[in-house]
Amino acid sequence: MISTPLETLMQKAQARPKSTAFIFHGEAWTYERISTESGALARGMAARGVKPGDRVALHMMNRPEFIIAYYACFRLGAIASPLRTAFTFTELGALLHRLKPALYIGETKLYDNVVAVDGAILPRDKRFIVDPFLGCDALPWEKLLESTDNNSLSEPDAATVLINTSGTTGEPKFVIHTPITLGESVNVSIKNAGLSSEDVVAIPLALAHMAGLTFLLCLMQLGAVFVLLESFDADEVLDTIERHRCTWHFGFPAQYAVLLDRQRVRPRNLETLRLCLTAGDVSPIDLQQRITAEFDAPLYNVWASTETAVHLAYGLRVGPVARIVKETEVRLVDHNDADVANGEIGELLLRGANLFVGYWNDPQATSESLKGGWFHTGDLMQRGEGDELLFVGRKKDIIIRGGTNISPVEVEQALVAAHPAVVEAAVVGMPDATHGQRVIGFVKLAQGVEEASVNLEIFNNVATRLAAYKVPEHLFVVDKLPRNTMGKVDRKLLQTMAAHQSE
Repeated sequence: MISTPLETLMQKAQARPKSTAFIFHGEAWTYERISTESGALARGMAARGVKPGDRVALHMMNRPEFIIAYYACFRLGAIASPLRTAFTFTELGALLHRLKPALYIGETKLYDNVVAVDGAILPRDKRFIVDPFLGCDALPWEKLLESTDNNSLSEPDAATVLINTSGTTGEPKFVIHTPITLGESVNVSIKNAGLSSEDVVAIPLALAHMAGLTFLLCLMQLGAVFVLLESFDADEVLDTIERHRCTWHFGFPAQYAVLLDRQRVRPRNLETLRLCLTAGDVSPIDLQQRITAEFDAPLYNVWASTETAVHLAYGLRVGPVARIVKETEVRLVDHNDADVANGEIGELLLRGANLFVGYWNDPQATSESLKGGWFHTGDLMQRGEGDELLFVGRKKDIIIRGGTNISPVEVEQALVAAHPAVVEAAVVGMPDATHGQRVIGFVKLAQGVEEASVNLEIFNNVATRLAAYKVPEHLFVVDKLPRNTMGKVDRKLLQTMAAHQSE
């Protein structure tokens, strides 16, 4: 019988109430405290009119209140809707307009990107800040904990989390997970991720992302102590591993590259590390080898997605390797959805109880991705030896920078909207040793407009519309965008042009 995340917390709070679940800024948080505070918050949200099925926007860096808010939503049956901290006002406004949250819980340094959101979308009395400051028009977090309602709460078997992810349409999709799919994801993770109850783990992964949430829930299930970090800072991560004698680490390739550099500048004692995993993009083999040598712990690749946080196990050797596990089903198919022969390249299809149930309010995207219960990932793989799968590439034109997906269409739309002189725009990803890929932009300007007169203005305006990691690092002006016989922008030719420009 698979336990849901809420059932796990309740079991731990009853069996080990005073045991430490996690540490934040040197303070230990017990299972009992998490249970008590999440119950109080759930009742407070209910008193504010939040009902099962309502969305609750969570807009915070990693902190205990984020964890409390997740479990409060689980208890109430509300849908936790975490927002990425890097998003700008423009991006957040669009997401909030679609979500129509019944409540917003955020923090001071992020609230500036929300403060001007239309009050009809997000009423002022529905905005709460965990660290209130003078002059803020939001209410303090403590107001949510004042309810005297003692009604019991239960966890419905319905949508419980919406995590946004970008697709090739340029508009982020909301991936739906339920208590069951989260519980199954935890089950598969624990059986195949190499974790045990004796492990100590630092978590700098954003809790707003599926990776961060999944590992939080795994560690809660195992009863393994973790150290919660607000965000990724290489020196803080290395210091934490040394201070708390961490045994296991998970991060993105770009983060490991920085960790390696900082460790060489100021070596820490990392002798307790036994395993390092990476996902979000394929780690360069050279980086895997250097981390393994420097940290004396192997670095292996993991394949994962927001739709199915853990469906394959990490590879047991360097390279773009993953492993099939017995708890889930895997197929590799051609363009007709027919299974390919061993050794041939095919699109990865997945099926299992840990799979997402659809995209929120997007039946078309759901039907395109979920066919006959199989999730069409858009990733190309081929079978290797035994249970191995080798990652080959992506069918779509997603750019992956620092382990984060970037939609070319979204950036192109921002470039066109950034300045009236931009007639057309296109972006491509170019290889980068540190971040995996760089975003390179191409624009066609209106006739008679000089590049020098608008280039900086375009960059500045785009920076107000997109998170920093999405903003093109270089912008080339072209007379026209190359197109193929189907009338689509020829991205391969653009990549060739960008490579020549950088020589």
